[in-house]
Amino acid sequence: MTRDRVFGMGQEQLVAPDWPPLTPPEIAALLGPDAVIEWRSPRPLSATARVRTADGTPVIVKRLPRTLRDATALAEEHAFMDHLRDRGIPIPAIVLTREIGEFAYEVQELGIGEDLYRGAFSWSPYLSTDQARTSGRMLARLHLAARDYDAPPRPPRPLLASFSIFSAPDPIAAIEARAAVRPALAAFLATRDWRTEVQRLHLPFHTRLHRLLPHLDPQWTHNDWHGTNLLWQSTGPGVESPSTVIDFGLCDRTVAIHDLAVAIERCAVDWISLRDGGPAHIQFEQVEALLNGYRSIRPLGPTEAAALPELLPLVHAEYELSEIDYFLGVIPGGNPENAEIAYRHYFLGHTAWWAAEGRALLSRLP
Repeated sequence: MTRDRVFGMGQEQLVAPDWPPLTPPEIAALLGPDAVIEWRSPRPLSATARVRTADGTPVIVKRLPRTLRDATALAEEHAFMDHLRDRGIPIPAIVLTREIGEFAYEVQELGIGEDLYRGAFSWSPYLSTDQARTSGRMLARLHLAARDYDAPPRPPRPLLASFSIFSAPDPIAAIEARAAVRPALAAFLATRDWRTEVQRLHLPFHTRLHRLLPHLDPQWTHNDWHGTNLLWQSTGPGVESPSTVIDFGLCDRTVAIHDLAVAIERCAVDWISLRDGGPAHIQFEQVEALLNGYRSIRPLGPTEAAALPELLPLVHAEYELSEIDYFLGVIPGGNPENAEIAYRHYFLGHTAWWAAEGRALLSRLP
């Protein structure tokens, strides 16, 4: 990995980061002068590093602007993590959280297992169908553990994969309400005919989905489930299974089938290839394996099975609105190019693909 470069959204795979890398003085202020940075993550939305403390303990340090996540917002994530950990889900413990100046710092344990996807994009397929299957099993375990976690939904923030817009009776009114409290998003949408696009692309799926929603139980979910957010251990000859679940930055109160749709959307389609005009490389076998693994622990009810193909084309859209908000309202100076990519290729483009070529996969879902 090229030093201090991060994954990009445009044509270049590696770009200069929006946030400067963590520095030794910052680490010293958190963990003492003898702590050493060993590796910096190429993930673009925060500054993250693996650090070895003076006593040799490895930890993960993440720095976020307080306009993205302050201590209160991080506490929402940590409370959910604590609940799941108490119920047997392997999640690293938080060592400390601190606000210093314009940033919030989070230090957590390293976690058990190997980071097999350390240099991979978030939308990479699994390395094997066995990994997809065991990932599905772990996700089902997490959903069962989360059923009795009863915190309210998180308030609107940048970079959240919530389920408040396309669970609403009128998604267009819900987007207007979201923009009313997020000025950067409002200014961006004001120059685009987004209502026509939402009515054309998103509402046909929403109409069929909405009648099913009263029969789906709300619960807290991870909302960013893919191989890069798991650590892995060997559990048999040639078989690796998740040993640690990480990165709860997008967690919120949704429904379990929403989280399963996110998990499929993250691994099933090569969105980077599609963005650049290439093939979709649909991972039919991995989707089947992930679903089979999930259902072996938590069988899907008939309403969930009916909701899944209607939810998949919508599951990423709300996050992209929050990403536009992040690129224009959080990053100093803004990043209009990435905001446009988020709107054209992801908010509109993902749903458009599912409505056309993606039907081959939707038709094979249970």
